[in-house]
Amino acid sequence: MMNNNSKLKVFSGRANVPLGEKIAQCLGDSLGKITLQNFPDGEFLARIDEDVRGRDVFVVQPTCPPVNENIMELLIILDSLKRASAGRVTAVIPYYGYARQDRKDVGRVPISAKLVADILTSAGANRILALDLHAAQIQGFFDIPVDHLHAGPVINDYIRGLNIPIEDFVVLAPDEGSIKRSLRHQKKLGGAIAIVDKRRSSATDTKQANLIGASLKGKTAVIFDDMISTAGSVVGAAATAMENGAKDVYACATHGVLCGDAIPKLREGPLKQVVITDSIPLTPEKQLPKIKVLSVAPLLADAIKRIHFNESVSRLFE
Repeated sequence: MMNNNSKLKVFSGRANVPLGEKIAQCLGDSLGKITLQNFPDGEFLARIDEDVRGRDVFVVQPTCPPVNENIMELLIILDSLKRASAGRVTAVIPYYGYARQDRKDVGRVPISAKLVADILTSAGANRILALDLHAAQIQGFFDIPVDHLHAGPVINDYIRGLNIPIEDFVVLAPDEGSIKRSLRHQKKLGGAIAIVDKRRSSATDTKQANLIGASLKGKTAVIFDDMISTAGSVVGAAATAMENGAKDVYACATHGVLCGDAIPKLREGPLKQVVITDSIPLTPEKQLPKIKVLSVAPLLADAIKRIHFNESVSRLFE
């Protein structure tokens, strides 16, 4: 008979409580009891309100905006669990902040993605469960096991459900960096492929240029990316597609960061629909009729179950 100590328990920080609740629901449980509060000076306190000694614990906390607050809260929860003698602690990070600072592209800059990995490990994480990291090599920044999930199957199922005729379907890569991802989706969904040759003028400004590959005349173009941040890339790629005769353009991304003036850009831009997941919560002021949110809770719950029972996580994608 399984004793209480060998059972898994899911806790959630405040970054995305609805996702934590959905994951716990998929596992047939409720979220672990935890008190999270802010002192008047802005410091965090995390108190675990149930016995976790020897238990297999999973903490759900995307490090989305406000990034530094959510990272700090996660670190403090990890420390609380470690000091409460949890058997194993897995940080479930559906969106990994600082992931774009993954290399020194100019002199005298940090590799913040590696720094965050080190701090998470020091705080008490025994393993990491992440979803669509900005760069797959970030897994190597950790000295603990990392299970890297992909929301591709969830997004592909939704696109299949739109029943776009295969002869009208074109996968559109918004820049040369997303060609590999676009090819993976095209392999699963079929259709043709086209690439927007994008010229970047600064870290925040991009200028779209030429279209390479399949003709878009009268076709439905679907853009796949890992995240939509300021929405400049997807809106620019959609505009290029429409200029080249596309009938409709959809944009799909795992992470709807949607910062800066992303919402007005998406509202006014030529995209028919924007498909994202609930890896990051979509706050009321960001909700638009054209934004469709898919849940990754069943996928994360399945992975948590497999980790708990020491089963293969990569089987999920076979």
